Amino acid sequence: MSYTHVLQQIKQKQIAPVYLLYGTESYFIQTITKHLSEAVLGSETENLSVYDLEETPIQEVITDAETYPFFGGKKLIYANNPSFLKAKPDKLPFEHNLDSAIQYLSQPVDYSVIVFTAPYEKIDERKKITKAIKQYSAVAECNPIRDYELKNWIKNLAGSMQITIEEDAYDMLETELSTNLHQVKNELTKLALHVGQNGLVTKEIAENLIAHTETSSSLRLVDAVIERNLHKAISIYKDLEKMKEDPIGLIALLAFQFRTILHVKLLNQKGYSQSQMQKRIGAHPYVIKMASQRERKFATERLESIIDKLTQTDTAIKQGRMEKELAFELLLHELTK
Repeated sequence: MSYTHVLQQIKQKQIAPVYLLYGTESYFIQTITKHLSEAVLGSETENLSVYDLEETPIQEVITDAETYPFFGGKKLIYANNPSFLKAKPDKLPFEHNLDSAIQYLSQPVDYSVIVFTAPYEKIDERKKITKAIKQYSAVAECNPIRDYELKNWIKNLAGSMQITIEEDAYDMLETELSTNLHQVKNELTKLALHVGQNGLVTKEIAENLIAHTETSSSLRLVDAVIERNLHKAISIYKDLEKMKEDPIGLIALLAFQFRTILHVKLLNQKGYSQSQMQKRIGAHPYVIKMASQRERKFATERLESIIDKLTQTDTAIKQGRMEKELAFELLLHELTK
């Protein structure tokens, strides 16, 4: 089952006796465990047990599950790090009695809920224990979302926070935010607190509040060059300087952006579609989209000249002929002339 399906069932109080949550996206795992705790235990925590299966044998977890809860109600048992599900299990100072676990899975008690949380990208589907868990449990894959899914997640989270995001702000947010959903939620929470309930997030508001990444900052520098806006370019550079970004690294980022723009321009002249360009260049679809918009504002000769200036500045710094901060500021003067 998908993460969404499992979460929906839990919200509807359809609780399975055993769960397997596997994957490296901690946001999904934490969201499911939060809702499970609320659904099974409510505000009570007496019947909550947490085990690390790298320190405790599975048979002890099964014994706990089969022991009737002292305070009545239902038990909720988290069994973390079941490395026996991996193709190459970790070496431990004890042995897991997996036969006892398989037997329990086929006939679980009705007063305990066991949740296996496996923070691994993959589990070994061939193993007997894995097959048993998948047969008798509710399984949620909790791996990171794909790049193309990010916009929908931003929309869904914004909707749950009761804020609206202007359409032209989405491109900027997709650039700034990675597919790490904890980061996405934290940044959107910041925007929601700023605009308030039913508020509107504009591109300007998002640009002012979202924590900028190296890549997005290099794109902003590219835009400053396109606009021939020296003041804007220097301002962006000073912000990056405060973040301890090195001029040599910034030159490399700018070079990557302008080479991509040039590559896209040349492929566009040959009639390539954006999806074909993406496969040819091997860059993120959004990078291709942005490069396609920017290439129209440059002649081929201008792009080649910019790349040449970037190379010359990089060489001058590395050969010690120029102090790097001064060299980068002079470069921005040259590019925005």
